[in-house]
Amino acid sequence: MSATLVAKDLAAGHGDRVLFSGLELVVAPGDVIGLVGANGAGKSTLLRLLAGLDTPEQGVLRLSPPSAAVGHLPQEPERRPGETVRDFLARRTGVAAAQSALDAATQALVDEAPGADDAYSTGLERWLDLGGADLEERSEEVAASLGLSIGLDQQMTSLSGGQAARAGLASLLLSRYDVFLLDEPTNDLDLDGLDRLEKFVKGLRAGTVVVSHDREFLTRTVTKVVELDLAQQQVNVYGGGYEAYLEEREVARRHAREEYDEFADKKSSLEARGQMQRSWMDQGVKNARRKATDNDKIGRKFRSEASEKQAAKARQTQRMIERLDVVEEPRKEWELKMEIAAAPRSGAVVATLRGAEVRRGDFTFGPVDLQIDWADRVAITGANGSGKSTLLAALLGRLPLDAGNAALGPGVVVGEVDQARGLFFGDEPLMDAFSLSVPDLEPADVRTLLAKFGLKAAHVLRPAATLSPGERTRAALALLQARGVNLLVLDEPTNHLDLPAIEQLESALASYNGTLLLVTHDRRMLDAVSTTRRIEVADGRVSEA
Repeated sequence: MSATLVAKDLAAGHGDRVLFSGLELVVAPGDVIGLVGANGAGKSTLLRLLAGLDTPEQGVLRLSPPSAAVGHLPQEPERRPGETVRDFLARRTGVAAAQSALDAATQALVDEAPGADDAYSTGLERWLDLGGADLEERSEEVAASLGLSIGLDQQMTSLSGGQAARAGLASLLLSRYDVFLLDEPTNDLDLDGLDRLEKFVKGLRAGTVVVSHDREFLTRTVTKVVELDLAQQQVNVYGGGYEAYLEEREVARRHAREEYDEFADKKSSLEARGQMQRSWMDQGVKNARRKATDNDKIGRKFRSEASEKQAAKARQTQRMIERLDVVEEPRKEWELKMEIAAAPRSGAVVATLRGAEVRRGDFTFGPVDLQIDWADRVAITGANGSGKSTLLAALLGRLPLDAGNAALGPGVVVGEVDQARGLFFGDEPLMDAFSLSVPDLEPADVRTLLAKFGLKAAHVLRPAATLSPGERTRAALALLQARGVNLLVLDEPTNHLDLPAIEQLESALASYNGTLLLVTHDRRMLDAVSTTRRIEVADGRVSEA
């Protein structure tokens, strides 16, 4: 069915911090609304409010018709112990909940409970609308089309990262919601998955709100942009696509700065004039008093009138200042000025694989012969499940080989975002977890470094496990800067980073002089980051592209 979701005067906060207020939004059929803003601006919070999962501090939500189905598909889809792929797909598509409601309504019919007929009719209609009748058949077809070559009765917790990403995409492609709320749907998708997702979103008749860090995906799909501007405490709505939003935002920011500068210059000029007039008035009074004893009545009168005129002018200038339309100074946005600290250079040969093979069930990686030299900048590409992560683990000596050998060169200091991010999942405060990894760094220096990455007092004392995915990624990047590396390994580094931080990371990579291994499906990052080699991984085989 066609459905419209309306938010009026919506407000939300985190603790004593206001995230947004006065938010007005209409999600109509066919809309694809890109929701953008820095990490911590409230994007995921807004999606949960729109889904009815949380209660706003202020404002109202209206869904028309009220029976419409709103699908909220969060980032990092939960893999529950004991849940099969089939059950996961039923849960994410809403069919599992609809089936439970229908079963309860059926039992009420059997028990001849009051209102059971209407409840059953409503439950059946919802189950059919969500695609419950043919979900089994469609699940098999979609899984096969995505190359998810596993049984749907396999447990989700047993899947590799690539397989889990495909299962998450399958759950989206199978969904038949009336309104879609998508939180980072591009995470972990390969190029084929991104292409399928783009076609799905562009083909939806349902209204859609999407949070994504993938600039190319936003450019190709969204029809409108809603910006949660944390720095200015504003919610801005831009018509047109993502590129139009970037241009309009730049123009709006320039005009805001020009208006403030004009106001500040005028106020400063008037204040200087008022100060000068008061100074002249004071000087006139002093002169009048000094010469008060003479017999020149005309002179005294003249000096007195001159002082009164200066006082009147000063009062007039003050009134002009008070009548100025006040323009608030645009707040300077937080910027991640990131550097990747370099450890002393390693030897000429950084890492080698000789006849390396890894066997995992039906999957065989290799044999691979590969050498990475000092200052190589290598982009590693390939579909999910092709063996990219296996290649990285083998090169770094983290994965036992079934044949061949692997070696790291002398003096190699490895830095990995994923590995560093994994240190921040415990119950200890972020400050303590970070300090354990850099014991030589003074606590004050740790706080300063984390603040540089947008992790301030409110973050450093929180349990590390309560950080958002984006905040954990920033902490990992801060750790790389603190330690110093000469072999930087980035496996999908843009996952969970906000758009400004991604651009800062690209800038930092431009000035990094060590060896780089970059795995990413972010098409703009592949264009932006300078590389000297490109390695393609396909079905466990490695080739120079």
